[in-house]
Amino acid sequence: MTTITKVKTGSKFEEHASYSRVVAVDNWILVSNTAGRNPDTKEIPDDVSEQLKQVFANIERGLSAVDSDLSDVVSARIFIQNPADTETVMTLFGETMRGVDPVITVTCPPLGAEVYKVELEVTAYRGAGNAETIRIDTSAQ
Repeated sequence: MTTITKVKTGSKFEEHASYSRVVAVDNWILVSNTAGRNPDTKEIPDDVSEQLKQVFANIERGLSAVDSDLSDVVSARIFIQNPADTETVMTLFGETMRGVDPVITVTCPPLGAEVYKVELEVTAYRGAGNAETIRIDTSAQ
């Protein structure tokens, strides 16, 4: 029988909009679009890099609740408020996810408020980080 685990992290938005930060269906793990608000202090850094670091920390916190981590991420959607921040965001994303190499989508839509400079939504598969990986580079052909 399928097991579904729903994780709330205490965000007032999760309660207000009635959603879970993480939903795990067996080994598939879906993480809601996540902003860079520190869950303990409720503060949001002004700097886009610091926001993204907090985003990753928030996602890791949610993934760890279901026995997973960033190495299990197979897909990411990156939302950047200001297109001028794209290079900064992608550089830090690359540094953080190097070797994991998920598929990604990057877009620059308006976010829920101007204070949010970057948000990230991921899908993970529990155990993917330890799975045998075949890498194919079609550019070499």
